[in-house]
Amino acid sequence: MISRIMARFTKGALLASAVVFAAGAANAAEGYGDCPLTGEKGSHKITPAVADQFTVLINLPAVGQFNGDTPESIKDGYEFCMAVNIAHRLGLEKVKLVNASFDSIVAGQNKDYDIALALISVTEPRKKVVDFSVPYAASDHGVAARADKPVTQESVKTGRIGVQAGTILVPFAQETLKAEKVDVFDDTASMVTALVAGKVDAIMTELSIILGQVHNSGGKLAVVGKYEAGGQTAGIYPKGSENGPVIDQIITELKTDGTLKKLEAAYLLPSWGVSPDTVPLWKP
Repeated sequence: MISRIMARFTKGALLASAVVFAAGAANAAEGYGDCPLTGEKGSHKITPAVADQFTVLINLPAVGQFNGDTPESIKDGYEFCMAVNIAHRLGLEKVKLVNASFDSIVAGQNKDYDIALALISVTEPRKKVVDFSVPYAASDHGVAARADKPVTQESVKTGRIGVQAGTILVPFAQETLKAEKVDVFDDTASMVTALVAGKVDAIMTELSIILGQVHNSGGKLAVVGKYEAGGQTAGIYPKGSENGPVIDQIITELKTDGTLKKLEAAYLLPSWGVSPDTVPLWKP
């Protein structure tokens, strides 16, 4: 999902796997949107937080991950179809998406859900209040600026940077980059809006989110750089969840049987417009 993962695949291989995936997929059941299904329905069992449904916390907007402006409008995307395939293997035909603030998700403030999927980086402080799933991707930090007013590796530190509350980019911008001005926004949408309006000079968040937002900006924004984070992306369970080990087993199966690689090819490259490998690597 980021450069270190995508480097293993050529563009042709990715497109080819997407075709095979579409051709070999089972028909999606009601509540699964347009996602292709793999694996055996009901091969695993849990007692879901809400009876007869798989409840997933998300944080919108999430272009490429959950494609839609509201939970009700989402029909596809990498993390959405990942959740759908987990539900399928659990024998749960209804997937319920609940939009929540990123800050509340990583702080463990939500209840009555089975997993949160929001490109969440695994950190030790977060482990104190939530349980993480097995990782399903790695992540880098992406930097976006206005297309008509780009920033450089040097100038970004002296400009005004926008970051999202609750993300690891807050301490990264403040403590690692030692940026002179850091504005913290409640969500991705307000952060992107501020950049388009020229209220900040650049924004930083997980690279795949940056790529999706820039591709969706109609040429107003540009991806200018990335920082190697060396972190892992995982889902979040409520602290002490008994369902975690079962869902972990399914996520591991989705990785080993190639489902997640094919979801990357089907939903991420088209939503990014460019490969993460083409983004210049910056040093803090």
